[in-house]
Amino acid sequence: MADVVNLNRFRKMRQKEEREKSAEENRVRFGRTKAEKQRDRQDAERRKADLDGKKVDGEKVGGEKVGE
Repeated sequence: MADVVNLNRFRKMRQKEEREKSAEENRVRFGRTKAEKQRDRQDAERRKADLDGKKVDGEKVGGEKVGE
């Protein structure tokens, strides 16, 4: 006699495997390493510091004084 198979369980198991496969593909495609995130964060901080260093105190920008 054949084994009884719960079709709902089989269907849900197959859907779960497909979701896991899709998630793995997305992690590979869109994921970034910790080192990449840290490098981007440091670059942003460096650019901000560079821009702040070029700010001139007392200069009017848009009707407001800068640096006060």
